[in-house]
Amino acid sequence: MKPRAVRYTRAGGAATMTETEKNFLARIREQAQAHFSQARGSHDWDHTLRVHRLCRRIGAAEGADLLVTEAAAYLHDIGRAHQDRASGKVCHAEKGAAIAREILNMHPLADARRENVIHCIAAHRFRRGETPRTLEACVLFDADKLDAIGAVGVARAFLFAGELGARLHSPEIDVTRAPAYSVDDTGYREYVVKLAKIRDRILTVTGRRLADERHRFMAGFFDRFMEEYEGER
Repeated sequence: MKPRAVRYTRAGGAATMTETEKNFLARIREQAQAHFSQARGSHDWDHTLRVHRLCRRIGAAEGADLLVTEAAAYLHDIGRAHQDRASGKVCHAEKGAAIAREILNMHPLADARRENVIHCIAAHRFRRGETPRTLEACVLFDADKLDAIGAVGVARAFLFAGELGARLHSPEIDVTRAPAYSVDDTGYREYVVKLAKIRDRILTVTGRRLADERHRFMAGFFDRFMEEYEGER
């Protein structure tokens, strides 16, 4: 499966940030972190910081507006607690974009940059939501998905399953039909229905290079997991 075609607009490329811009990001970071006081471990502030680091790496390589990508990274999951409390019935990308607009309106930021940050947040979700239309949105999308695969992705899949009280594996059922947020929403189910498909959805050249390596590790882990589960190794 080839990566989906995305047409995006550039915001002018990466540039050295001014002190004013650095201070803006520091305030955004502080305001975003306040939304994670009761976050679950699989989508906690540590996840946000990992996504932020990947956004800086990918954004710099791709020539993105780093002010936009970094602000979006800090804010991208501020709606996650609302989705978790609603057992998935609330879209955290939509909710997060709405909350982010309120936060950004408190800061002097050019309209184009503000709308780009909000679009990045609204378009970062894997399963549904807007399609990334800017380079910065593509960078955030890739960074968030990269944190869901590889060694960290495997760990997060089982952490999320544990948060739900899910089993280690449900061999007697078709895992593709198991409902989300249930005892059968296992780490292996997450791999089959989502994680195994992420590499083919990555949008940037830099992101695809990182995804290839992470995917190989993850696929090898779950192959071994099933062999051990069945007593074959």
